[in-house]
Amino acid sequence: MNRQGVRWTAEQVLALAPDSASRDAGSRLGAAGPWSETGSGDEGAVWGLCESGDSRPYRTAVDLASPSGPAFTCTCPSRKLPCKHALGLLLLWADGDGDAVPRGQAPQWAGQWLEEMREEREERKSGADEASSAGKPSDPEAARRRAERRAERITAGVTELEQRLGDLVRGGLAAAEQAGYGMWEETAARMVDAQAPGLAARVRELGATVSSGPDWPSRLLEECALLHLLDQGWLHRERLPPALTATVRSRVGQTAAPEGPPVRDRWLVLAQYDTADPKLTTRRIWLYGTESDRTALLLSYGAAGRVPELALPVGTELDAELSAHPASPRCALGERFSPPEPSAVRPPGVTVTRAVARYGEALRDDPWLESVPVTLDHVVPTPDGDAWQLADATEDTALPLTPVALGRPGLWRLVALSGGAPVKVFGECGHRGFTPLTAWADGVGEAVALC
Repeated sequence: MNRQGVRWTAEQVLALAPDSASRDAGSRLGAAGPWSETGSGDEGAVWGLCESGDSRPYRTAVDLASPSGPAFTCTCPSRKLPCKHALGLLLLWADGDGDAVPRGQAPQWAGQWLEEMREEREERKSGADEASSAGKPSDPEAARRRAERRAERITAGVTELEQRLGDLVRGGLAAAEQAGYGMWEETAARMVDAQAPGLAARVRELGATVSSGPDWPSRLLEECALLHLLDQGWLHRERLPPALTATVRSRVGQTAAPEGPPVRDRWLVLAQYDTADPKLTTRRIWLYGTESDRTALLLSYGAAGRVPELALPVGTELDAELSAHPASPRCALGERFSPPEPSAVRPPGVTVTRAVARYGEALRDDPWLESVPVTLDHVVPTPDGDAWQLADATEDTALPLTPVALGRPGLWRLVALSGGAPVKVFGECGHRGFTPLTAWADGVGEAVALC
């Protein structure tokens, strides 16, 4: 544990930098010039405002009291941890100049964050003590206060986002193209600071839509409308049905613990694929319960550049318990009663018409849903101009493949597996089309992963 009475050296601070560029940038910010309203507390807290490119300075704070290492917060758009502003603030404090970082009372924004960090530490410590002793429940009053504070921060972030969306529409979409991606990153960072990571992710998607190809203004306007709908859902969540309220909470980024008793089944591993950003690698594993006839999603995470720990081979079967999260197909993996084993089981399939209808029905409960998991029966991959589609062999319908699918080598594995004959395909069906993830040839044969 680091107390305020023990100053760090500059070398100790710079050892926290994620890369050499951050060390150089942090070193340049380790002087008083760009900083204002800096201060430090008695238990390892440092805070300050750093000049930014617009009228709002970046709010930066560091909590050095955590036994597991320093915690950082900053409203800048950087995805690095710690960012250059946190490094610069620590260097300013480590210099030992009392005038540059005087002792004092933390401002409201920093004090609130520091209090949340310490309550989380106490809760983790309490949880560990409970697990090792009698398993007493955590303090419900403390949990209620934390939930209220987070809801207030999300509401403030949503209100700010609504103002920015209004400014964008009034100023014209052409202004978004001129502003560049930095504007969206800065807005996303504000949503992260408001503890609404779901909103931050959707804001970054807006930034990626700008100048993304023909007719991008229409797509941008559609995404803005969906984001506005989500904002309004949060602001008026008390008026919504409970199920839709749970969906809104999930979409803004409020995760909920699994509900209800775990379900034991023999789970067929339908698909597994990874997506990555500069901070995190996310692994998605789709499962099908052979007895419960339900589809479930497992999520596993790894730090940037690291493979997530959980791995289940496609086409195997797992005897295990799953606990479902509310308002989502996501589940938590519980006790496993046997290792994954090869399986000849195949999930039941539907027609193209039924798959599209299933997605439409799901949108009634979740208007922001990108896709639903579905297995198509008797479809044939066929070219469609410069693209590809899955044509239903039993009816005169077809589903276009998504741009993501067209860029994967798995498309050619699917074409080779079919050879012009119908196949069974599991994937994700949404408003952009169908993304195939796994396929089976008619008759016997193992599952073929397409991603």
